[in-house]
This record gives sequence, structure tokens and C-alpha cells, in this order.
Amino acid sequence: MTPKSHGVRPALARAAGALLMTLAVAALPVQAAPPSNQDLEAYADKLLSAAYPADQPGAAVLVVKDGQTVLRKGYGLANVELGVPVSPDMVFEIGSVTKQFTAAAILLLQERGQLRVEDDITKYLTDYPTHGEKVTIEHLLTHTSGIPSYTGMPEWLPRVREDMSLDTLIGLFKDKPFDFKPGAEWRYNNSGYILLGAIVEKVSGKSYERFVEEELFPKAGMKASRYGHQEEVIPRRATGYSRDASGLRNASYLSMTQPYAAGSLMSTVDDLVAWGRALSGGAVVSQASLQRMTAPAKLPSGLSTQYAYGLGIGQYAGRRIVEHGGGIFGYVSYLGGAPEAGLYVAILSNNDSAETGPEELGMKILAKALGQPMEDLKTLDLDAARMDEYVGVYRFGPETTRTITRDGTKLFSQRSGGSKQEIRATGPDEFIFPSSFTRYRFQRDARGRLATVEMTPRSGPIEKGQRTDEPIPQERQAIQLDPAVFDAYVGQYDLPNLSVAILREGDQLFASPAGQPKLQLFPESETRFFLKEVDVQIEFHRGEDGKVTGLTLTQGGMKMEGKKK
Repeated sequence: MTPKSHGVRPALARAAGALLMTLAVAALPVQAAPPSNQDLEAYADKLLSAAYPADQPGAAVLVVKDGQTVLRKGYGLANVELGVPVSPDMVFEIGSVTKQFTAAAILLLQERGQLRVEDDITKYLTDYPTHGEKVTIEHLLTHTSGIPSYTGMPEWLPRVREDMSLDTLIGLFKDKPFDFKPGAEWRYNNSGYILLGAIVEKVSGKSYERFVEEELFPKAGMKASRYGHQEEVIPRRATGYSRDASGLRNASYLSMTQPYAAGSLMSTVDDLVAWGRALSGGAVVSQASLQRMTAPAKLPSGLSTQYAYGLGIGQYAGRRIVEHGGGIFGYVSYLGGAPEAGLYVAILSNNDSAETGPEELGMKILAKALGQPMEDLKTLDLDAARMDEYVGVYRFGPETTRTITRDGTKLFSQRSGGSKQEIRATGPDEFIFPSSFTRYRFQRDARGRLATVEMTPRSGPIEKGQRTDEPIPQERQAIQLDPAVFDAYVGQYDLPNLSVAILREGDQLFASPAGQPKLQLFPESETRFFLKEVDVQIEFHRGEDGKVTGLTLTQGGMKMEGKKK
């Protein structure tokens, strides 16, 4: 799915999820000499210790630099009920880190002459409806197929416990209309990797599970990794945990037949780093295949998607970064590195609701190891007149805008339907989001006026927006209500792929999406509320008896209905 957000996102779902970052940051601090292994160990240990307290679900970490182990350690608890601490040899579900194994399987089959990534998928999946479009294997690998992702469908979440055959799983999405024309856009897509797994089975004559375990793991010397099964007794398996409005809980059950080739593998930090080194060293696929596997796709606009075959590709401190993350019920994972620098970081966590997760921690460790720690980022102070130049509405698509506003001495950017985030200047017409290290680069026309802005995010494609004359949206105004009104709204609401708790604390009302921090709701009327941090509105509904029955959540023009439990 998508990276963790601190806002309410209707499409949020954690099963078979993806957390991928592409480090592409401009105007960084002057590069210092890389730290010693001792200094890097102390830095990483401090980060992990703060993120995963000893009495909470934790994480295993392995940092390797130039062939030397810098840090190999467990943090927090592998089983909270029994008080068992995490050990670095423990097995975790890795979610969408699985995707690079699926991509490697496809490339191995191509090397054997059994398929070509340019092939139409109907050559192998003969009854798959492509609605008259040509969908290639490469479209699936690069998330540019336009096929809708099944994990974003409202009808999927109620069925997560069901053991599904591959045909049943594909049947969830095969007859749905495409989200866009193949090759036209980039949208993270779990369905595409389900189809890739089906192609692996069709071409190889082996199950996906057997192919990965027999043809891939041995190439990297991976001895503790496997296809995941919930009912199987797996030595050293860490228990997965989530957090909701009531507190810490065991992760919800998910049949591992469903993430399949998009996210069903299990591994250890040792095995993942071994895989990263073997892959980059040419021990898994040929150098020609590896080059293709790590070349980001481009959109018709010519802009990079920053995503290749099951891998995010970026740049940091003059080094190429190859990485991917994963999120699945109860677990979050990250495997990243700078292969040319001999640097690899693997972090596996059994806490899918930690405030700071493996992806952010791993990115910081990589940055520190490369001599450009993120904490040393230098930004510029702009006067009010200069900041006001950037204020305005920038259109990135028919339904997507980003609005730049000034509040005192700070500039903020807000995507339609998204959260309001500070941006800071790092150079002439260049800005960065300190919270995510997404980059803005503004361009001017021949007369020196701001005309466009190019956005390079941590994940997903580079985007370009045009400055418009559209008015800046007016901020919503809260009214005063008797707090006693809030009591009727308190409870749990089930939306497609999202559960939201409504809480009253004193004279305030809060929304608490599962696994995310609570956010205050502000009333516009007795039934309509809004959030300030995110462009989200909630309206409560009552039945004929006057009792609250549900709500409508609106974000970015999309409406989602939720029933009260």
C-alpha cells in the first residue's frame, strides 16, 4: 500500500503494504568524511533505542558497511505477553520487500528464454481481460499498468481472513475498469505483483512459493527465509502487533494466500542483507538483468517514476540508493543500501504503529553513513516579500493542486486532500519538506516570474505543477458547541480499508484512525466537523430514532461512508 501517514487516509490498508523511499535531496549540508564504524554504530543504536522501548514491540537491525558488521542487534519485545526480547536472528513478515524477489524471478525466467518483459500478459494469462489495452509484464513490474490494486477496494478488507486460491484472488480485481491507460501514470499496485506471481507459476511450472525458496534463496545463502504461513510453526518468529484507540493489540489475522507474490515472504535481517549483497553483486541475476531491474521507469512526460522492478531508486550524497520497504498486519520492514559504497541497512519490526518506523530510521542511518546526516541539513531564512513570491495555487492534474501559503515567517504547502506541511528554502527557488525530505524546485519564465514547480518526493514519481491564478482556499472556521453534543458521536466506525475511533477528551473531539495518532475535530455545525492538519471533513448521520448510525468522510473530493459499530 502506501507509506504511513499522520493524516486520515480513506485508502489506508496495512496488508501487503509497501513503504518505499527514494532519497533525492538537494542542497544538503556540505559532505563530511563518513563516520567511523563506531560512531555509526552509536548513532544507529541511539535511533533504534528511542524508537523501540524495551517494554514495547520492537525491531531487529543489521547495518553492514564495506563488508563489516557495524550493528546487529534487537530492540524491544518479540512477544509482549511473554516478555521475550527481540533477537537479531528472529523471523519477521517482510511485506512488500517481497516484490524485489518477484521481480528477480521474472528476470531469471527471461534469462532462460521463457518470457520477455515486453510481452503482453495475455500471452501467459490468456483469459485476463485487458479491455483492449496492451499490458506488458514490465507495466506490472513498474506499477504503470493501470490495473486497480485490490488492497484499495472496499470489498477486500472484510475478506482478509479467507484462504483464497490464486484464481479467486485475481477474481477480486480482474473485471474492474482500469485506473488509467497502461504506461500513462504510476500508481503503487499490489494487483500487478499478484499477476506476476501467476506468470512465474505458469512459465516455470512451479508454485511461486517453491520457485522463490528453491531458485532464489539459495543464490544468496538465505537459510531462515520462507514463504509465510500463519498456521505453520516457525522457529524464532516474532509476534506482530498493532495499536488502535484502545491501545496495543495483537495484529489482525491475514491469510498469507492474499499478499502472495506482492508481500507474503518472511525473513531475517541477516538474510535480507545477504540478499542485497548477492543481488547487487550479480549472484542472483546477470549484470544485464540487474541493470534493467534498477533502471527507474519514465512516464510519457519524461519524468522519472523513481521506481524500477520491485525497487525504489534514488540518489543521496552522490551515491545511488536502492531500497524498498514493506508493511503488513503487525509488521513493517526496510531494506536499503548504497551498493557501490558497500553499505546495507535492514530493519524488521513487529510494531506496525510505531511513530518512527524502519523506513525513516533506515534512511537516516544511510545518510549518516554517507557523511550527510539529515540532522545537519542547512536551510535559508527568507524575508516576507521573497516568501510571498511563492504563495499561490499550483495545479498538478485535473483533481490535484498544491497550495503554498505563508504564516508569519514560515511557508507551508498543502496538497488537495492532504496535510499542511512546512517547506524550507535550501537554495535559490529550491525548498525541502523537513518532515519527509520531499523536494520542491521552482522554475521561472523568461520574465523571471514563477511558472512551474517540480516535486521530487521520497516515494513515487517526480511531478510537475503549473502556477495558476486560482484563489487560495479559505480556511475553515470552527464554531462553539456544547461538548455534551460530542458524546453521541463517540465510538468506532468502519470505513472501506479503514477503522476510525471517535473519542471525547474533556471538551474536545478527536478522530483516531487505526495505527495512527489521534487528530482533533473542529465543528462547523452540530453534525459537520473538519481537521486542521489534513484536508478532511467528517459529517455524522442519525437514524430515525435520533441515534448516530454512521459518518461520511470527505478527503480530496472523495467521499467514504462509515458505519458505527
